[in-house]
Amino acid sequence: MNHNRKISITGLGYVGLPMAVEFGYQAKVIAFDINVKRIEELKKGLDRTEEVTKEQLAKANLSLTCDPSDLRQADFHIVAVPTPINEAKQPDLTPLLKASITIGKILKKGDIVVYESTVYPGATEEDCVPLLEENSGLKCGKDFFIGYSPERINPSDKKHNFATIMKVVSGQTPEILEIVADVYRSVVTAGIYKASSIKVAEAAKVIENTQRDLNIALINELAIIFEKLGIDTLEVLEAAGTKWNFLPFRPGLVGGHCIGVDPYYLTYKATKIGLHPQVVLAGRRVNDSMGKYVAEQTVKQLIHQGSPVKGAKVAILGLTFKENCPDLRNTRVVDIYQELKDYAIDVFVHDALADPEEAKGEYHIDLLKWDQIPQVDALIIAVAHDDYLNMNLQDYVKKLRKPRLIIDVKSILDRDNARENDIHLWRL
Repeated sequence: MNHNRKISITGLGYVGLPMAVEFGYQAKVIAFDINVKRIEELKKGLDRTEEVTKEQLAKANLSLTCDPSDLRQADFHIVAVPTPINEAKQPDLTPLLKASITIGKILKKGDIVVYESTVYPGATEEDCVPLLEENSGLKCGKDFFIGYSPERINPSDKKHNFATIMKVVSGQTPEILEIVADVYRSVVTAGIYKASSIKVAEAAKVIENTQRDLNIALINELAIIFEKLGIDTLEVLEAAGTKWNFLPFRPGLVGGHCIGVDPYYLTYKATKIGLHPQVVLAGRRVNDSMGKYVAEQTVKQLIHQGSPVKGAKVAILGLTFKENCPDLRNTRVVDIYQELKDYAIDVFVHDALADPEEAKGEYHIDLLKWDQIPQVDALIIAVAHDDYLNMNLQDYVKKLRKPRLIIDVKSILDRDNARENDIHLWRL
């Protein structure tokens, strides 16, 4: 360890916990979260996000706490709380601002506060610093200092994790930048990139996911066009993918806490300075409409199959925002669910990874076990969990009434195999 800083981490979710564990392998970390249940579970070795194992928790030197006064033990405070959007699709900085107030109350002279939460350019200095100063009575840049290092955690990805992803860092002054870089360099093996300013680092984060969002939106729009032309999208992408510089994006639902959210942070800030983004918001409109599109195609396929729509039974497989991950935040599978319900269809949902209590509390959806799903008129494979990839096609056949219909959002099934089993397969 080439730094002498005592570290605290506020927010022990998908970002904060893996980071706390990595730092905890070197020295004691004050690991703070306002969720009492979360802290109690972590003390018992249970991580509901499945990002960290019981063995890793036991190995790391973590002081798990809900008491903000414990943060005084540290002098290098990392903030990793969620930054969602509200119903109007505008940034909701409430968790970030509350965390700033909490940390402001325990700040000491010489402390450094580094934010990892995704924000629009300027938020750290314009929204967070005033709260740190107000609640500490200290002056930023004189008594304490700030930095920004955008989180790059990819939930459920065991290859690309906190330690193996290059870390972008920034600091209020050149001297603080070096300290921030040294702290992260002590655990990040992939290397450190020093951004020229905090705003540059903030902007880099939001455009990483905005770029992905726009690329997926393009492929989603192409999928809609190819559907009208009677062409299979996957076959087109496989053919185009033989060119060395073709980007391998696939159509699908775009949710989660990053790609489906970050572009709105950028467009919000642009609007505040008098600019009205067109390309970014166009991509968002396309991606936000895909759940409704899948539901409409399901209804059309039911009609073509001669099945009545009202009272039809449809099972959705997968509710989380991505494969092999229990994270339900901002999942767009709910758009399929709600649209089908509007057609008076009976909808059954299965997801072996998602928390049934969270699904019920957040979306009013009852998750069923596989054996509880009745025979249905259509199956929608919405998320490519390994559970579904590893299923035998006959497992699906047993759940389907004739005429058999499967809506394969992620294109995980083979067309010829489906045809041989008398299944009408529609792929996005």
